[in-house]
Amino acid sequence: MRKFKNLDCVLLVDDDRFINLAQSKAVERAGIGVNIRAVTTVEEALDFLTFSGIYEGTQAIPRPGIILLDINMPGLTGWDFIDLYHKLDEAYKAKVIIVMLTTSMNPVDQKRALSTGAVVDFLHKPLKPEMVIDLAERYFEVDETILS
Repeated sequence: MRKFKNLDCVLLVDDDRFINLAQSKAVERAGIGVNIRAVTTVEEALDFLTFSGIYEGTQAIPRPGIILLDINMPGLTGWDFIDLYHKLDEAYKAKVIIVMLTTSMNPVDQKRALSTGAVVDFLHKPLKPEMVIDLAERYFEVDETILS
């Protein structure tokens, strides 16, 4: 297992619980030793993001380092998340990367996502462990203090 600095949690945002389960398994198989939080709405994602880092009982809620965000969801969409994310205090956005993870093959969606100033990558489902490892290696520094 490899650990990365500032990567304690991956937040999955997809309205399909089955897809969240499959994506959770892909993150686990990546072997990067993170907590995984899966939510089905934009509201839940924003709540988790703004409450992470505080204590729930004796445990600190882990801050997400990676947010894997679906575009098409009922109610608020991935685009709505991005709009609301831009309005958050900078403290909630520190050391967080957002990746659109979608079935959309529309190049307009990809261009729009990458032009938001918040999304760093646009990936296609299904999520694979190699994709998670690639994101961790590109955006986070290996934590040399943890040996396993």
